[in-house]
Amino acid sequence: MAIKTKSRDRVVFGEYELDCRSGELRRNGTLLKLQPQPAKILAILAGRAGELVTRQELAEQVWGSETYVDFEHGLNFAVGQIRGVLEDDPEQPRFLETVPKRGYRFIATTANVAEPETVSEESAVDEGASSGGAVKSRGPQKMWTAATVFAILAVTALGVRYGVGKKDVPTSIPIHSIAVLPLVNLSADPAQEYFSDGLTDELITELAKIGNLRVISRTSVATYKHSDKKSPEIGTELHVDSIVEGTVERVQDRVRIRVQLIRTSTDEHLWAESYDRESKDVLQLESEVAHEIADRIGVVTSEQPRPPGREHTVSAEAHENYLRGRFYWNKRTEDGFRRAISYFEKAIGDDPNYAQAYAGLADCYVLLGYYSALSPTEAYPKAKVAARRALELDPSLGEAHTSLAGALQDYDWNWPEVEREHKLAVELSPGYATAHQWYGNYLDMMGRFQEAQVQIRRARDLDPLSLVINCNLAWSYFLARDDRALEEFMKMKEMDPNFYWIHLGLGRVYVQKKMYKSAILSLERAAELSGNNEMVLSELGHAYGMAGRRHDAQRILANLQKESQQRYVSAYDVGLVYVGLGQTAKALKWFEKAYRDRCRNLQFIGVEPRLDPLRTNVRFQSLTNRLNLPVQTVAAAR
Repeated sequence: MAIKTKSRDRVVFGEYELDCRSGELRRNGTLLKLQPQPAKILAILAGRAGELVTRQELAEQVWGSETYVDFEHGLNFAVGQIRGVLEDDPEQPRFLETVPKRGYRFIATTANVAEPETVSEESAVDEGASSGGAVKSRGPQKMWTAATVFAILAVTALGVRYGVGKKDVPTSIPIHSIAVLPLVNLSADPAQEYFSDGLTDELITELAKIGNLRVISRTSVATYKHSDKKSPEIGTELHVDSIVEGTVERVQDRVRIRVQLIRTSTDEHLWAESYDRESKDVLQLESEVAHEIADRIGVVTSEQPRPPGREHTVSAEAHENYLRGRFYWNKRTEDGFRRAISYFEKAIGDDPNYAQAYAGLADCYVLLGYYSALSPTEAYPKAKVAARRALELDPSLGEAHTSLAGALQDYDWNWPEVEREHKLAVELSPGYATAHQWYGNYLDMMGRFQEAQVQIRRARDLDPLSLVINCNLAWSYFLARDDRALEEFMKMKEMDPNFYWIHLGLGRVYVQKKMYKSAILSLERAAELSGNNEMVLSELGHAYGMAGRRHDAQRILANLQKESQQRYVSAYDVGLVYVGLGQTAKALKWFEKAYRDRCRNLQFIGVEPRLDPLRTNVRFQSLTNRLNLPVQTVAAAR
C-alpha cells in the first residue's frame, strides 16, 4: 500500500467548507444543518464548479436511473434547502445559478482541501489522483457517481452503527423534554410520506412511555415538516430541551434511518446513529431507535423503565397497512377517516391480533361520530367493539382506553364507566395528549371546570401548537362563564385566522355577552371556513334568532331540515336554532329527538350557557335527569 493524497475530501467556497465524505457543511467553523440528500447535491455541484449540471444528471447520480421516484419534487426541495442554508438569493445568486429548464451551475470559486488517505496504488491510478499540493483550485471534475454515493452512505451507516462518531449526552444539563421532528423522506416519492410520517409517530409513542420525559405530540411537531427553523427557535416555541431529527430512505426491500439528538439551547449535536434494516424488520427498528434515544438520555431518567417492546410480533404487511391508516387518520377529514378504516381493516386481515390496528379503527369511528359524518347509532357501537377488542389483546394500551372512553361518553352516557376509562387512559399513557384532552372535556360536561382545565393544560403542554386543544381550554372557560375565554380565542386568532373553530368559539362568547353583531360576523366567517358545516350553521341560526333576525334563522332551519333528508343532521343542532328564536316547545321537541338519537352534544346541556333560559322548564329538567347529569352541574350553570 502507498500513501496517496486524495483531492475529494473537502471543498471550500467563501466562508463555507463542505466535507464531501460526511456531508457536513460549516460556516466559519460552525456546523450548519443540511440534510444528507441536499448535501450530496451540493457536493456534486461544487465538485463541478463553473459547469452546467443538468437536472437529469443530478437525478441519476442521487436517486439512480433504476429507481422510480418523483425526483422533480425532491430536487426542487433539496435545492431550496441548499439556498436556504447558504443564504443564497436565487435572483442574485452568489453560489448557485439556475439555468432555466436545464439545470444548475455552481458559480463561486472553490478550493479543494485534501486529507491523506491510505489507498492502493491501483486505486490512485484509476482515480487520476494528483500528488501535488494539499490545496488546489477545484477543476471541472465529476465528484460522485450514484454507486459512490451509495457506498459512502453504507460505510457511514456501518461506521456510526458500530461506534464510530457516536457522542454521548453530557450529564451536566439534564434533558426533561423532547420533540421528534418529522423524519425527512429521502426517497422524494410523495407516496412514501405515509412511511416517514408513520415512523415519526411511532417514535413519539414509544418515547412518551418514559415517565419523566415530556414528549411533544404529533400535531405540534407536524408544523415543522419542511421547515428551515433552527433548533433554538423550535426549542423556544415548543418549550423543549432537545429535538430528534433524521431521515428515512426506502430502497427496494431495505430501510435506512439516520437520527440525531440536538440540545435546543445551544444547537449542540449530542448524538447520532444510523440504521440499515430489511423492510420486514421495521417494527423492531422503531423500537430499537426509541430504546437507543431513551438510553442516551438515561443519565437523567435512569430511574424510569425503558419503553417496553411489543410482545406480539406483528407482520410487516399488517404494520405497513397500519402506518397507511394512521397517515390518513391524521388528515382529520371525512374522506381521510374512511380511507384509514380500509387500511386498518386490511391490517387486521393481515394480523387479527394486532391491537393497535383495532385502536386505530376505534379512533376513526369515534371521530366520524364526533363530526356527525355518521349517525351516532352507526359510529359509536362500531367504535366500542373495536376498542374493546384492542383492550382484549392489550389491556395496557392507553390509546384504546381513550377511544373507548370517547365512545362511551358520546353514546352510552354511563358516566362512572366513562370516568373509569378516562382515568385508566391518562394513567397508562400519561404522554398521550388526547387522553388528557378528552378527559378534560368529560370533566367540563360534569361542571368540574378547575379539574378540566388542569387536564387540558396538561394536554397543551404535550401538544402546545394544537389549535384544537387550545380551543378546548377556551371552551372550558366559556362553559365556566369565565372572561378568559375571549382572551384565549383572540390569542388563537393571531396564531391562525383561518381555523374555523376559533371563529366558532368567538361567536359563542359574543352571544353569551349579548354582542350579537360581533357574534354573527364571527359565526358567518366560521360557516365560510367550514364549508357550511351543519353544526356551525345551527349556531349561526341561534345567533340570528337572538339578534332578532328571524327570517335568517328560519332560512337556516329550512336548510338544516332539507340537508337532513340527504344525510345525518343532529337533532340537537335544529333544537338550538329554536332556542335562539325563543320557541321553547319546538326546541324541547327536537332535544327529545336528540335524546332518542343519542346526539353527542346533548351531554353538555347541564353546563351550556345558551340553554340557561330553559333551566326552569320542567320538561328540560326531566331531560337532564334522564341523562343522569349531576344535580350540581345543573345548579352551577344557572
